Amino acid sequence: MGIWMSLVFVIGLVIIHLTSKQMKFLKVEPRSKFLSVAGGISVAYVFMHLLPELKEYQEEFDETFQGLQFLESHIYIIALLGLVIFYGLEQLAKNSKRHGRESGEYKASFNVFWIHIGSFALYNAIIGYLLLRGEYQSEWGMLLYFIAMGIHFITNDKGLRATHKEDYDRYGRWVLAVSITIGWVIAAFTEVNILIISVLSAFIAGGVILNVMKEELPEERESSFSAFFSGMLGYAILLLFL
Repeated sequence: MGIWMSLVFVIGLVIIHLTSKQMKFLKVEPRSKFLSVAGGISVAYVFMHLLPELKEYQEEFDETFQGLQFLESHIYIIALLGLVIFYGLEQLAKNSKRHGRESGEYKASFNVFWIHIGSFALYNAIIGYLLLRGEYQSEWGMLLYFIAMGIHFITNDKGLRATHKEDYDRYGRWVLAVSITIGWVIAAFTEVNILIISVLSAFIAGGVILNVMKEELPEERESSFSAFFSGMLGYAILLLFL
């Protein structure tokens, strides 16, 4: 049942990438409150589910590699690394877009586009892999993961489209849709060590935190604190009950 349920969810994530441009509720001016709700849900999932899970992974790692004191916080270091990498990529894309604006392009350069999309393709492949191979206590857990990542993808799509314009619609969304599928296919035929799962989960946790905060914090985003808080609180309560 798990593999078929995860396949349905992968198809759902692919559809989100391919149709997000047609989601009219995202075009509300000023910024759609849905995006702030989505950010709150994604953050709630990271702090209520992923980070506690990382603690369990850290304990397993410590038991496996006893005596390696310098690795006693390796899981959190990887989460931090995920955050830093995506922050660096975001700055690279912003600087490129700024230079493009000066020459009348109003988007990041084509080379930076592929670097940026390549990083998100890896990000998506990991999410697709964890959809099937993540540590879920029940099928409800997989459903909650799908919901959190699905709305996170909607937010990511809007940000990437704003940075790369038609390049994202022509190439980017297809690359990201395919990468999710590739991650799931690898998971369907390969089961890796629990320590690798822990590393992937930590990297995703750091990436999600940065990608949510970069959309919510800048003043020009016109974010809604009440919508963000409502999404965060509602999903946190749901996670507590389920």
